[in-house]
Amino acid sequence: MRDFFQEQLNELNRELTIMGAACEEIIAFAYQSLTNWDEDLVKKVKKVGAQIDESERTIETICMKLLLRQQPVARDLRQISAAMKMITDMERIGDQAEDIVEIVPHLAAYPDAQFPQIREMAKAAQSMVTEAVDAYVKQDLEMARKVMAHDDVVDAYFSKVRTALIDVIANHPSEGEYALDLLMIAKYFERIGDHCTNIAEWVEFSVTGIHKDCQ
Repeated sequence: MRDFFQEQLNELNRELTIMGAACEEIIAFAYQSLTNWDEDLVKKVKKVGAQIDESERTIETICMKLLLRQQPVARDLRQISAAMKMITDMERIGDQAEDIVEIVPHLAAYPDAQFPQIREMAKAAQSMVTEAVDAYVKQDLEMARKVMAHDDVVDAYFSKVRTALIDVIANHPSEGEYALDLLMIAKYFERIGDHCTNIAEWVEFSVTGIHKDCQ
């Protein structure tokens, strides 16, 4: 019985890894759109977004089967519960990456705009997704806490971008709409970082039984 249960847990980990890879890919497309946007990107992003949604449904089904048929306890139960929480954040990561790609074409009138902090935010968020899912599969508490700490880096980039864009709005009112679009993109990347932190916190819960919002 335990062997069968472990096999199902392994399947859960595989599906989470697949979903995590899709999240990483869709963030990469969002990053690419900032420097090399084309209409094909929209199709690619929608395709990966659909894969993420499908993965969410698949993982929900696996988790429900594990809960109803195996009646897990202790750490096994925490691991399954954490997975169900994580996929909600992962699905939202996909949605926000799609939103970024939809906004980018509105920046076409400003081809020389340079906000490297936004691109750095994208790279940091992509890395956080990979490490958060890897931490879950490996049940690596140290890696999960590294992800949580890295959110401060994303937040710092966002603060710099926000300050710079407020300055643009104040001194160049005609560029206000452009600045707001960029600010929205930066905010989406900041939220992606928050979702990665949420994932890492559920990894911590699955290992320790402690979640910061449940204390």
